[in-house]
Amino acid sequence: MKINRINRALDSLKEQGISQMLIVDPMSIYYMTDVYIEPHERFFGLYIREDGNHVMFLNNLFTIPDGVDIEKVWYSDTDPICEIIARYLDKEQVLGVDKDIKARFLLPLMEANAAKSFVNSSLAVDMTRGIKDEEEQEKMRVASAINDQAMAIFKTLIHEGVTEKQVADQMLAIYLDLGAEAYSFPPIVSFGANAADPHHSPDDTVLKEGDCVLFDVGCIKDGYCSDMTRTFFYKFVDEHQKEIYNLVKNANETAEAKIKEGVAIHVFDDTARNLIADGGYGPQFNHRLGHFIGLAEHEFGDVSSTNENPAQAGMIFSIEPGIYLPGDTGVRIEDLVLVTKDGVEILNKYPKEIEIIE
Repeated sequence: MKINRINRALDSLKEQGISQMLIVDPMSIYYMTDVYIEPHERFFGLYIREDGNHVMFLNNLFTIPDGVDIEKVWYSDTDPICEIIARYLDKEQVLGVDKDIKARFLLPLMEANAAKSFVNSSLAVDMTRGIKDEEEQEKMRVASAINDQAMAIFKTLIHEGVTEKQVADQMLAIYLDLGAEAYSFPPIVSFGANAADPHHSPDDTVLKEGDCVLFDVGCIKDGYCSDMTRTFFYKFVDEHQKEIYNLVKNANETAEAKIKEGVAIHVFDDTARNLIADGGYGPQFNHRLGHFIGLAEHEFGDVSSTNENPAQAGMIFSIEPGIYLPGDTGVRIEDLVLVTKDGVEILNKYPKEIEIIE
């Protein structure tokens, strides 16, 4: 059990005037208990309350590690699970519910008046997960270090006649050899004009001289995700590509230099976006600057023009400006960054100077 994390979520709930919450997102439950279960159609939930009498609801089909210090309520496929849950809720108090709870569980609880009222209180957990503790920060450093090592190897897969898919198909084995457990998301490998699609899936496009080579890749280590993008060039880079690359690199590094505790998060997006717009490519930067990351590759929170929240120490998110020219080329440079009390720690160390693959 991660009691400190549960208590932080409870403190956030208290600020909303809520004393109890039913959590069903498996990753959030894992975050608080070290128990991960993919329940599929069955109910799996963690009930937390301010008096500390927390409960985990488990189907008999599930298995959990020994020593999980929480009251466990087991049920079978034929048991009325919603009635069972209702017995543990404080009917006189508001119940915070997870945004992911399925209607077939929520509606019976509401119809039975199992709580005074029901509110979406997911922000209490989402915001708690958004501030990484020291253990999480170190795991994110390790995952990003593996990604740096992998990027150096991925570059060596580039040669005359290779296709995007042939490169992508070799990546998982490389990650596993480096100690990772899995991809954090399917790798993006884009040659030439394909890089103008930010979410391009590797296909049978054959590399040719003068192409950009974009890798957007990440792995999982000890449950935590990494994510990084680097853009290379094969054989040579022309002046047009160099202009775009240097503009994106400047946007990436200037935005990162603005990061420190207390600065509104939209400032980072504004900084990168204004630089790219001033360079004449504003419409070609067509996505937010970044996303939060941790146990999931995309967690709640983003680095966008609408996020007025202040950066807080412990936040980890991506900084990934890009310029995308359909039918021509694309460039994106992405790092993960950790907000610290003193400023920012860039988790990715792989260089960002223009590299030509010979």
